[in-house]
Amino acid sequence: MGFRMPLARQGLIFRVLCWKMSGDPKKANRPITYWIGEGAGWLLKHVVSALAATGLTPNMFTFLGLGVNAWAAAWFATGRFRGAAAVLFLAGFLDMADGQVARRVGRVTAFGAFLDSTLDRYSDLALYMGLIVYYTLIGRTFYMALAAIAMASSFMVSYSRARAESLIPSCKVGFMERPERLVLLIIGGVARRMAPVLWVIATISTLTVIHRVVYTWRELRAGRALPEATAEQIS
Repeated sequence: MGFRMPLARQGLIFRVLCWKMSGDPKKANRPITYWIGEGAGWLLKHVVSALAATGLTPNMFTFLGLGVNAWAAAWFATGRFRGAAAVLFLAGFLDMADGQVARRVGRVTAFGAFLDSTLDRYSDLALYMGLIVYYTLIGRTFYMALAAIAMASSFMVSYSRARAESLIPSCKVGFMERPERLVLLIIGGVARRMAPVLWVIATISTLTVIHRVVYTWRELRAGRALPEATAEQIS
């Protein structure tokens, strides 16, 4: 039987390493989730620096993200779920990086934000269309319809917020935003259990849309509409 280090000693060694890396003994007692976040932030910072050094514009990275999402969609359509999950992880990373690159090089623009949001919708549609094609090819009509419902409800999550925020200052209530949906699709791809993921996305996205409709109705009824919202828009 091989030697196994006691858990208490492993935890002590981990804290000593954290202390050495941070240079601050107070941070050694932080939970492991803190260090995971710190590590991810450190990695993203250096990747963003490397991407910014390429000279590509943030909008180019936005289009690149769309292309990578289309690649993942093609793999979903052919049933290569784990490969699609890996590509989708890269696409999600690019989705985070384009805004960071824009801030790093000082090229944050309203049009860039608009373009990013618009191409995100096309990316979402491509991913779900890949799943619809896959379930159609293998003759699973029910799951094809489920993927279509998940696609429609995901689109409505984004649309309901955009439409609400033309009437009220903010409508960020609900849970199933794009990052959560991407994480679920990645998990479904890695585990090759996409049907439960589609059920979760379809259900929680629909509940989020209902929540936003009710929230917007309450905000308007309370008189918290934007000054530029006309009576025709509100009605």
